[in-house]
Amino acid sequence: MIEFRMRALLISTYDLGRQPFGLASPAAWLRAAGWDVTCVDAAKDKVSDAALSSADLIGFHLPMHTATRLAVPIIAKARGANASARICAYGLYAPLNAEWLRSIGVDAVFGGEFEEDLTMWAGLKACATPEAETIVGAGPADVAQPFRTASGARLPRLHFLVPDRTGLPPLSRYATLQLPDGTRRLVGYTEASRGCKHACRHCPIVPVYEGQFRIVQPEVVLADIDAQVASGAQHITFGDPDFFNGPTHAMRIVDALHAAHPSVGYDAIIKVEHLLAHRDLLPRLAATGCAFVTSAVESLDDRVLSLLDKGHTRADFVEAVALCRDAGLTLIPTFVAFHPWLTLDGYCDLVDTIAALDLVDHVAPIQLAIRLLIPEGSRLLTLDAMRVHVGAFDPATLTYRWSHPDPRVDELHREIAALVGSRLAADRRASFDAISALAHDRAGLPRAASKPARDRATVPYLNEPWYC
Repeated sequence: MIEFRMRALLISTYDLGRQPFGLASPAAWLRAAGWDVTCVDAAKDKVSDAALSSADLIGFHLPMHTATRLAVPIIAKARGANASARICAYGLYAPLNAEWLRSIGVDAVFGGEFEEDLTMWAGLKACATPEAETIVGAGPADVAQPFRTASGARLPRLHFLVPDRTGLPPLSRYATLQLPDGTRRLVGYTEASRGCKHACRHCPIVPVYEGQFRIVQPEVVLADIDAQVASGAQHITFGDPDFFNGPTHAMRIVDALHAAHPSVGYDAIIKVEHLLAHRDLLPRLAATGCAFVTSAVESLDDRVLSLLDKGHTRADFVEAVALCRDAGLTLIPTFVAFHPWLTLDGYCDLVDTIAALDLVDHVAPIQLAIRLLIPEGSRLLTLDAMRVHVGAFDPATLTYRWSHPDPRVDELHREIAALVGSRLAADRRASFDAISALAHDRAGLPRAASKPARDRATVPYLNEPWYC
């Protein structure tokens, strides 16, 4: 007797150059439920017609804006190739774009803490009974009720399974850690927590998690790390929205990581306010192998930081830079350089401050070209100061378009973006010098003499820069 197994195809389109946790985690759940699961990272391999046409369920991981836009033609191809397959989308940007996703052929949408609900839905769909349809529902209820993304709803507390990375491309095909001595390290990726306790107005996590924070059990995280180290990982990126939402949990993880694999380093994301509040932990991060900490600084203008509800000030950022240096930690700041409240002088102040704090090598040039995204559900849309700049929602870009009241700022953005795009392989310091020179020229401001380019970077960094 031949056993028939339902076939699931999970697809990632873009995940910052790392092996997709967003495929490995649900793959473990579906395989445990008896599904035959194929994972395809479309950033590395083509999604074949055969894979699409043979699947009973097709899931798209949509963790960010770029990934969502890249998924559009593959969703259309999937629906055309396999009319009977059930198609779902999951990840932060799925519930934000639920109505649009259903309009292009997606049957169900899952947001935060999706694994259990996705697996339940897959099982009910496999039954293909009228009762199953009634339980799951169709249309808007797929998002609002069973999948717990309605406003004010409590997200479940899952007991996670160890991610199953079977069938994914090897770590050697993904981003590597570049060290100041010129060597490279293979990088693994995991998540010790999801969601966030904070409510930054521009953040896509907020409308999905609404201030909720969920940990992944330490034994699951450490088992995932062990498996990746066995596959060659020499460094681990923690993708938690903020590693210090739960500092005790975070330190328990990195202490155990360092004890088990003392030569394996790591990096994490930590808010400026948490760097200040938990300054006593920074030396422990350095001692356990933290190569760098990424922090979403966004702006150096206190008014803008208040509008974004970031929870820190310019002075806080400057203090955090000093604290990290004193602790032996490399701080990697990220920015939303272009927004409706930027001035030409303000942009010059941004680059001048980066230079004055000796952070030029710490900042990927793309960070100086990032323009504020306003997706569906953004808390920025509640601000009069934002609404006066916003036009209609654009389904082509999946954003609310906005234009700057000073057209010179929008023109500077276009020029900076083109400059960065033409210098992807250039030395960071040389690129920064060109950006600064252009900005000061457009603002009509004098520019301080720049430091000469160095033979190599002075800080560790991943060779796939932070994007969105």
